[in-house]
Amino acid sequence: MLSFSQVICVLAFVANIKVSFGFYLPGVAPHNFADGDTVDLKVNKLSSVHTQLPYDYYSLNYCKPPEGVTSYSENLGEFLSGDRIENSPYKIYMNREVFCKVLCAVTLNKKETDKFAHAIKSVYHNNWIIDNLPAASIIDSDEEIMTQYVGFPVGYQGPKSTNYIYNHVNIILLTHEDIDPEYNRIVGFYVEPMSIKHTSKDSCDNMNKHLEYSAIKEHQSLRTQILFSYGVEWRKSDVQWASRWDVYLSMNKAVSDKVHWFAIVNSLLIVLFLSFVVGVILYKTVQNDVMSYNRVKTSEEKAEEREESGWKLVHADVFRPPAEYPMLYAACMGTGVQINVCIVLFICCAAIGFLSPANRGSILIGMLCFFVLSSFLAGFVSARLFKSFNGVGWQRCTMLTALGYSGLCFTIFFVLDVIIWGYGSTGAIPLLSMFTLLLLWFLISVPLVFFGAYKGYQQDAIEYPVVTSNIPRQIPPQPWFLHPVMTAMLGGVLPFGACFVELFFIMSSVWMDQYYYVFGFLLVVVIILGKCMHITIHPFFVHVHLIIAYILSNDIELYYVHVSYRSYYMCSNVNRIVICATGE
Repeated sequence: MLSFSQVICVLAFVANIKVSFGFYLPGVAPHNFADGDTVDLKVNKLSSVHTQLPYDYYSLNYCKPPEGVTSYSENLGEFLSGDRIENSPYKIYMNREVFCKVLCAVTLNKKETDKFAHAIKSVYHNNWIIDNLPAASIIDSDEEIMTQYVGFPVGYQGPKSTNYIYNHVNIILLTHEDIDPEYNRIVGFYVEPMSIKHTSKDSCDNMNKHLEYSAIKEHQSLRTQILFSYGVEWRKSDVQWASRWDVYLSMNKAVSDKVHWFAIVNSLLIVLFLSFVVGVILYKTVQNDVMSYNRVKTSEEKAEEREESGWKLVHADVFRPPAEYPMLYAACMGTGVQINVCIVLFICCAAIGFLSPANRGSILIGMLCFFVLSSFLAGFVSARLFKSFNGVGWQRCTMLTALGYSGLCFTIFFVLDVIIWGYGSTGAIPLLSMFTLLLLWFLISVPLVFFGAYKGYQQDAIEYPVVTSNIPRQIPPQPWFLHPVMTAMLGGVLPFGACFVELFFIMSSVWMDQYYYVFGFLLVVVIILGKCMHITIHPFFVHVHLIIAYILSNDIELYYVHVSYRSYYMCSNVNRIVICATGE
């Protein structure tokens, strides 16, 4: 019979054993390589920040594997992002140096030459993958050496708009020894592209060191005959396997965390300012009324029935249902709750680390799953709100909630997909993935909306603290500066100022093919924005267009976000075009 202390010791030992066994998310488990093991180099889409149209890697006449091009299995998130991962003809073996090896010779016709020229002019990048690591690039030029973390370009334009192609690559792989010294893990992947005019297929035979930019005598222009070659270099690194993605996510610490802390402090100051403004408005509004009610009435005042004035005149109209389109309003409110819950759950899981860019496609899949599973709340909220409006036709309200916003998004998505398909881009979603999206919508999302609506209609109608009058009060004429649009513009610009810094990094991820990873900072900003919502109280006290003011105050903020997105994309393209044209 074990004593109590012995039982505790046994339980502690078992707990330590269980804790010692970690787990890895699917697709991000480490891979150990022994000396001489084959290291697969996979090629992904060709991408450009100027056209936003990805293309298949072999849409250009690159060297193909002798056994044929094979596509790797991909998840729904990878298809939605336009990824097309395929095999390559490059032969790489662990810790086996290759100074220069000819890959193949390619003969280009007029059409293929024009494709390469368009790719160079549009600054298309090759995206390679080794052991789930994307390729970073080291670009050598006469002026500087530049490191990029979004692939490497197809070529470049020299003087007189002459197109040069990168036909040689130095593949630099960083390794870190595992616990077992016989095995290594890949912790870094760089590609150093070069343009070199090979004199013959034997030009690589006599090389006893890696090709350097300073040794290139003549660059390879875009002509009919092109010889492709490559080299492989192995380097030891102190970077742990768990930290190998840090250089990609932080762009080698190009942006300090102080920028994000500045954004948070800026947002906090704005929230304090908004709280002060709303507090002053509330104080000034109710101060006189409270003093009047607390004051002892005189005999004359008791004899006269005092008439209500000020904000108390509209207390019977605050909870009045919208006179026009109450069903649409209820459906929009339910969809808004669904989107907000989806955003909060997604950011929380991403901040914890369950949704990481290292697991390719997981972010888009997570967003889809959270949106679909939140459909229950959309049906529940819209049903309870529509019931409190004494609405008729709950089936139509539920159908509008289930098909309205999702149908609008799918229609826009389908039209854009058809246009992208017409360009032959890999951004077009395959039919099987499109069918999967429809199954998620009609077999999961729509039934959850109806189930939520069923539960919502079973609940009692919302009881309001005041009784709504049968006759709406006439709205007096308002001065121009108290128009709902004017007050909404003021109410929207302040919350937008609380998030504009984080918007910069999100837009860099959307438009510039960069990784967004600071979900912890984003979660704090979202919490601060939730606090900013009380600015919508302000229009309630300056005029009585209650529902209009509430909706416009939030819509104007989205309009500011839309304008900033367009401005960022246009300015980024102009700056990149100027840089590419001047060579700076």
